Amino acid sequence: MKTLSIKQSEIEKKWWIADANGQVLGRFASRIAQVLRGKHKVNFTPHMDMGDCVVVINAKKVRLSGNKETKKTYFRHTGYPGGGKETTLQQLRRAYPERIIINAIKGMLPHNRLGRKVLSHLKVYEGDDHPHIAQQPQKLTI
Repeated sequence: MKTLSIKQSEIEKKWWIADANGQVLGRFASRIAQVLRGKHKVNFTPHMDMGDCVVVINAKKVRLSGNKETKKTYFRHTGYPGGGKETTLQQLRRAYPERIIINAIKGMLPHNRLGRKVLSHLKVYEGDDHPHIAQQPQKLTI
């Protein structure tokens, strides 16, 4: 029995559209991360970028379970001494609602060059409108 290794030229990428309206953030992000990585394909190869492109709409309407809506915080650091900053979910939802979904999916991807490349195939939009109609994305049911 031989193990088949797929070539870069044999990879077919599709475009998917996912609606985050009313979806629970963790379960939604987990499914998107699988599609971005390519784990839903039969010829998945872990060291290659073989996932599909995903367009997420209605990022503002994603929901969280429990009391995370009021208690969840995001930490970032500027790189300078004393440069730690905390942001609550409510502040992030008002200013940059796309970052809620991007941060959740980013944490589920590999933390290396491959993960950064795969994350570039994710497009997140606050409302219903998106500029990727020419790619004819298929609806992704979650």
